[in-house]
Amino acid sequence: MAEFNIEPPPGEVPKLSANALTVLQSRYLIKDEQGNCIETPAQLFSRVASLVAGAEARYGASSSEVRKWPRRYYDLMASLGFLPNSPALMNANRPNGMLSACFVLPIEDSIEGIFETIKQTALIQKAGGGTGFSLDKLRPTGDRVASSGGTTSGPISFWRVFSETTDAIQQGAFRRGANMGMMSVEHPDILKFMHAKQNLTAFTNFNISVKITDAWMKKLATAGGSLHIVQNPRTQQRYLLPRGIDIGRYTIGDLEKVTGKETPRSGRTGQFYTVSDVWEMIIKCAHTTGEPGVAFIDRINRDNPTPSLGRIEATNPCGEQPLLPYEACTLGSINLAKFVKSVNGKADIDWPGLANAVKLAVRFLDNIIDVCNYPVIDTARLAQANRKIGLGVMGFADCLFLLGIPYDSREGIEFGAAIMEFINKKARDASSELANMRGPFPNWNSSIWRTEKNRKIRNASITCVAPTGTISIIADCSCGIEPAYSLVFVRQVLDGTKMLQINPVFKQIAEKGGFYCKKLENQIAKSGSIQKMPEIPAQIRKIFKCAYNIKPQWHIRMQAAFQQHCDAAVSKTINFSEKATVAAVDKAYKLAYRLGCKGITIYRRGSREHEPMSLD
Repeated sequence: MAEFNIEPPPGEVPKLSANALTVLQSRYLIKDEQGNCIETPAQLFSRVASLVAGAEARYGASSSEVRKWPRRYYDLMASLGFLPNSPALMNANRPNGMLSACFVLPIEDSIEGIFETIKQTALIQKAGGGTGFSLDKLRPTGDRVASSGGTTSGPISFWRVFSETTDAIQQGAFRRGANMGMMSVEHPDILKFMHAKQNLTAFTNFNISVKITDAWMKKLATAGGSLHIVQNPRTQQRYLLPRGIDIGRYTIGDLEKVTGKETPRSGRTGQFYTVSDVWEMIIKCAHTTGEPGVAFIDRINRDNPTPSLGRIEATNPCGEQPLLPYEACTLGSINLAKFVKSVNGKADIDWPGLANAVKLAVRFLDNIIDVCNYPVIDTARLAQANRKIGLGVMGFADCLFLLGIPYDSREGIEFGAAIMEFINKKARDASSELANMRGPFPNWNSSIWRTEKNRKIRNASITCVAPTGTISIIADCSCGIEPAYSLVFVRQVLDGTKMLQINPVFKQIAEKGGFYCKKLENQIAKSGSIQKMPEIPAQIRKIFKCAYNIKPQWHIRMQAAFQQHCDAAVSKTINFSEKATVAAVDKAYKLAYRLGCKGITIYRRGSREHEPMSLD
C-alpha cells in the first residue's frame, strides 16, 4: 500500500472551513516522523478514492474502467456531499488498512473466552474501530466456578478490564476508544450494571444500555407491581431481588430463589423489587447522568436480516448499528445540506442529485468491505458473508434551516420521514443493482431478503443514521439528524483543542438580513439561543431553534420518523433542560417505545461536568 503522495485527480478542490482543517491536520492527514503534515486534504480524499476504486477490478472491470472510478469517488468526498466513517479516512492506503468503525464482539463465560475478546478489542481499537458487547452470558457475582471451587467476581469486574484496555489503547490511537456495554434487564447483576456509571469517573469510554423485551414492557404497562424476576445465565435458576441488598456489593447468594411460582411466601411480596421499581431506577439513573439508555431488543430483532445466524444482542458504541457477534460495518453519511438548491427562487431538494449520490455511496461502501483489513479473522469472514453497510445522513438541521422548516413541527417530522424514505429506497435499489452485477451477499439464501422479501440484495443491512461527530466538522455541517446544539458554541476535540463553531447557514442568512455582528455572536455563544432576542425577526427565531429550545417529544418523534425508513437504527440524543423532572424522562422513554424506536438515550443539560460541546 502507498503511504503517501497519492496525487488527487483533476477535479474539485475541497473547500474546507478553518475548523475542518484543524481536525484534519490533527488526526487524519499523514505526518512525517517529526509530526509535520505531508499530505493535503485533496491527497487524503484521493488516497481513499484510489483504494476504494481498486475493488472494481475484482468484479470484472477493465483497467480503463477502473481508472474512471477514483475520480468519481474523489469528487463525491471532495464536494463534502458524502464522507465515510473516520477509520476509512485515517487508514485507507496505509499499513493499518482497517476501514470500519463498528464492531460487536461476543463475551463467553470463561476466562479464556473473556480474555480472547479483550485481545480482539485491543486490536480493533488500536486500528480506530469501536466495539459493542453484551454482558448477558457472564455468570452473576458470587456464582460458583467449578474449575477453581471458588466464586466469580461477576460481570462488572470483567467489564472494568475492557474499559481499562480501551484507556491503554487510546494513548496511541487516532481517536478516543469507544464502547457499548449492554445487559438484559433480567440478568441478576442488572442493578449493579445500571448504577455503575452513576460514578462519573467510572467506565468513561463506555455507553451503556439496558436491554428490555416487549414482554417486559407489556408487564410494566399492565402489571407494574408484579415482582421483577432475574435468571442466572449459567443455571437458568430464577431469583427475586430483595429491597435490602447493597446495590454495589450484592451476590447471587443474597437473592431469593423462585421455585415454580412468581411470588415468595405469603406476606413477603413487599420485600422485593417490582417491575415498576426497576423501571424507575433506570429512569432516575438516566435523569441523573444520562445513562443507562434503553435498547428495545425485540424491536431490534424484528429487523434482524439474518435470524438463522442468531439473535442480535448488542450494537456499536452509539447504538445505530445492531450487529451479530463478530459482525462489522462501515458507515458513511450524505450531507443533506449540499443537496438544497433554489428552484424559481424557492429552496428545494435536488432529488436527482441526491439519488445519484446515494447510488455512488452504496457502491463505495460495498467496495470497502473488499479492501478493508479486518484485524480479527472471524470478523473478516462474517463481514464478507453479510456485507452490512450503514449509509446515513448528516447536515439535516442545516437542511431544514435552508428550507425554512422548523425542526419541531409536523412539517419537519414529515420532511424527515420523506427524505429518509427516499434515501432508503434508492439505497436498496443500488444494492439490488450491485447484487445483479456481483451477486447477493453470501448468506442471502437464508436471510429475510429471500424468505420474506424475495429480493436480491448485495448488503444484508444498508441504511442507518450515525452521530457523525467528527466528519460533520470536516463537512462543516450539523451532526446526524440532531438539531443544532447552538448557533454559536465551543467544541472540544480529542487533544483538548477548543474550537468556536458558528453555524454557517445562520451566519449567511443573518449577514444577508443585516443583523449579524460580533456582539450578536458573543451573545449567542453565552446564551445558546436566539429565542429571547427580539432584534432578530420572529420568523428567523422560529426556524433557527436549537437542541434545548426543542421539547423532548419532538426529538423522539424525529428519531421515530427516520427509524420508519432505516434498516438498522438511529443514533439520537434526546436533550432535556437542567430543570427537567424524572417524570419527563419517564414519559420520553415510554414514548420512544410506543413510536417504534429501537432504543433511546437522553441527556439532561449540566448532568455531567465535562461536555464535548459547551457555551462560552
